Amino acid sequence: MERVDCVVIGAGVVGLAVARAMALAGREVLVLEAEAAIGTGTSSRNSEVIHAGIYYPQGSLKARLCVAGRDALYAFCDSHGVPYRRCGKLIVATDESQLLGLLALQEHAAANGVDDLQRLDANEVKALEPQLNAVAGLLSPSTGIVDSHALMLALQGDAEAAGALLALRAPVDAIDVLDEGLRVDVGGDEPMILLATTVINCAGHAAPVIAAHTRGLPAESVPPRYFAKGSYFSLSAPTPFRHLVYPLPEPGGLGVHLTLDLGGQARFGPDVQWVESLDYQLDARRADSFYAAIRRYWPALPDGALQPAYTGIRPKISGPGELAADFRIDGPAQHGIAGLVNLFGIESPGLTACLAIADEVCQRLGRTV
Repeated sequence: MERVDCVVIGAGVVGLAVARAMALAGREVLVLEAEAAIGTGTSSRNSEVIHAGIYYPQGSLKARLCVAGRDALYAFCDSHGVPYRRCGKLIVATDESQLLGLLALQEHAAANGVDDLQRLDANEVKALEPQLNAVAGLLSPSTGIVDSHALMLALQGDAEAAGALLALRAPVDAIDVLDEGLRVDVGGDEPMILLATTVINCAGHAAPVIAAHTRGLPAESVPPRYFAKGSYFSLSAPTPFRHLVYPLPEPGGLGVHLTLDLGGQARFGPDVQWVESLDYQLDARRADSFYAAIRRYWPALPDGALQPAYTGIRPKISGPGELAADFRIDGPAQHGIAGLVNLFGIESPGLTACLAIADEVCQRLGRTV
C-alpha cells in the first residue's frame, strides 16, 4: 500500500474547493475522480446561480453556508478572474393572494442573514422588467450568475499550486477502516491501494454508495439516495430580461423560474421528476407544461419559443413527499472514525456554498484555513 496524507474523492466544485482548502492548510492532497474530467456531474448540470440564501430553513447548514459561501465566492471570483455577474433576482407575486407569502419570505430571508432584499410595488417591478406581470416583488441584489467551469479550473489551479495532485479515471471501490489509517481501494485503468490519514468523500451522487462500501462505518451512518431530475428549456429568441425571475415558491420547490447565463441566454426550469437512475435524457414534450407556468409572470411568452437545453439531477437524501434534507457533513464527531468525512445531499446551494463547505470540512477535522 502506498501511504498518502489526505484523499479527496470527487473533483466537482465541492471536491475541488475542499482539496484547495486542505492543500492551503499544508496537507498533502490527492484528488480521486472517477470520470475523465473534472466537474462532469452535478457541477456541470446546474443553473450556475450564486444564491443569496433566501429560502433555506433557519439555522440549517444550507442557510449558514450559503450566506457565508456567497460572500466568499464573490471575493474569490474577483481575486481569480472568474467571470460572474451580480445581475440580481426578482421574486414576484402575480396576484394579491401572494402578498402575505412575499412578506413572509422577506422576513424568513432576514432571519437567515439576507438583509438586502428590497420590497417593490407593481410599478417598481415594471420599471425594472417591463414585461413582467406582478402585483409586487422582492429584489435580491446579491444574487448572481457565475461561469461554473472557470470556477472549477480556478479552484483546481489553487489546489495544485499548493501541491495537490489530481488522478482522473480513478473510481473508489471501497474503503477499509484500519488501526493504522484508512485503506482506499482505487479501481479504473490503474488500480491501486492507498493508506490515507484523512479521506473526504465529496462524490456527489456516489457518496452514499462509497459510504456503503466503507467497512467499519456503521450502517445507520449511510443515508438513502434519491434522484430528482430537472429539465431545462432555453428561449429561442433574445431575452427581454436583465434579472433572474422567480415566482413565489410553491410547496415542493421554487417553481419554473427564469435564469440567465453569462452570454445572455435565458433558461427556464426545472420541473422535477423523481427517477430511478442517472438518466440525463431530455424529453422535449415536457416543455408543454412550462408555458402556462411561465405565462403567470411573463404573459407575452410566444408559442413555440422554448427549446430543449439540458437536464440536471440533484443528489437527494430525502425522497418524494419528505421535507428536503439539509446538507450532511459527517465527520468523526458523527460516526466515530478518525480522519473520515462524508458529504451527503450536497445539492443546491452547493455551488454557491462550495468555499464555506470546504471550511466546514476543515473545522470538522479539527483544522481551520
